[in-house]
Amino acid sequence: MKRLIEDSLLQWKNSPDRKPLILWGARQVGKTWSIREFGQSHFQNTVYISFYNNQRMASIFEQDYNTARILKAIEIEMHITISPQDTLIVFDEVQGAPKVIESLKYFCEDARTYAVIAAGSLLGTALHQGISFPVGKVDELHLYPMSFREFLWALEENDLAEFFTDYKNPEINLFRDRYIELLRAYYVIGGMPEVVEHFRLHHDYDQVRELQLSILRQYEGDFGKHVNPGELPRIRMVWQSLPAQLAKENKKFFFGQIKKGARSKDYEIAIQWLLDSGLIYKVNKVSAPSVPLKAYIDFSSYKIYMLDVGLLGALGELDWRTILEGNRAFTEFKGALTEQYVLQQLVAETTYSVYYYATEKSAFEVDFLFQQDGNVLPLEVKAEENLKAKSLKMYVEKYHPKTAIRTSMSGYREQDWLINIPLWAIQAL
Repeated sequence: MKRLIEDSLLQWKNSPDRKPLILWGARQVGKTWSIREFGQSHFQNTVYISFYNNQRMASIFEQDYNTARILKAIEIEMHITISPQDTLIVFDEVQGAPKVIESLKYFCEDARTYAVIAAGSLLGTALHQGISFPVGKVDELHLYPMSFREFLWALEENDLAEFFTDYKNPEINLFRDRYIELLRAYYVIGGMPEVVEHFRLHHDYDQVRELQLSILRQYEGDFGKHVNPGELPRIRMVWQSLPAQLAKENKKFFFGQIKKGARSKDYEIAIQWLLDSGLIYKVNKVSAPSVPLKAYIDFSSYKIYMLDVGLLGALGELDWRTILEGNRAFTEFKGALTEQYVLQQLVAETTYSVYYYATEKSAFEVDFLFQQDGNVLPLEVKAEENLKAKSLKMYVEKYHPKTAIRTSMSGYREQDWLINIPLWAIQAL
């Protein structure tokens, strides 16, 4: 299974200014597999230590932060000789071992030649529990569910995966039906590696859904294990409301959708916990589409998307046949899946910070905005081939962007005021 993160890990390994690395990512996105596969491919040895219910190894870090002592203790415990050039040291599930996280500062200062990677599924939430983060002393990477490109690689559709990066090539239209078929499959399956691998082997959509429901149960189990009991009901309510929130034509997060009379301040901690755990993406509104977009964030208005498009369909109890067949009965939710998909590709495959824009009286809304080469670019998402872009046209007439982008099931085309990029090639942005 090929993952894009391997290229970034290799750049980190070869960097002359390498620091210990923290790999962020939600549970089940493939962090452990990616790290171990990287170690096997690019190092002679990998020392892998999981700190999940492993007090014996955690105790090595309790005495002090003397890296020479820590490394010798690991060598004794693991029966291995650690060489700075040839050995990858992996500290996994570190969210429950705060001293391990804090030790990274000293590995940076005193043992920089050693290749050290730390990871943990709930590391973001752990930092709110008094753990001292080694600011400036670590490199950081993020791993997300498999993108559509990685999904195609997994299904051995390598030619299609490479071809759509050249989305302006008219020959790509010869394979349009195949791209649409695979894209709808991705909407159902999503990018969770275990689910993708199971589908690759068995091509059973019912079993795919069972696996997705199992992952959702594990996530909700984490709520109960790692959350203050007083906050637990609110986290569950936010989580369960996400399909309904995204099914609306106006996808702004609406607290009244959770509970009548609900207020923002009552759910701020719940939303932050889900963000810190990597289970949701938050797209803020901007008050003006101007550079820099970050200076115009409206923190009171935002849209919330799930980690993965396949999990969104499972949580929303959307029958997989409806998605594959393009059933007209789920018009609004089709838009939700498509926006979720587009955002997921932008997060996984680009470095853009993504926002959205709407006028105060909701005369029009642009699904996503991002900066590219000092320009603000609007992006409108269409679920099918409907090429009407009323909101985007109103935006263009008012703000005159350098480029306006629409993405849909249609092939690439340039018009006098916008370009259309096919949904399957949106990561080419």
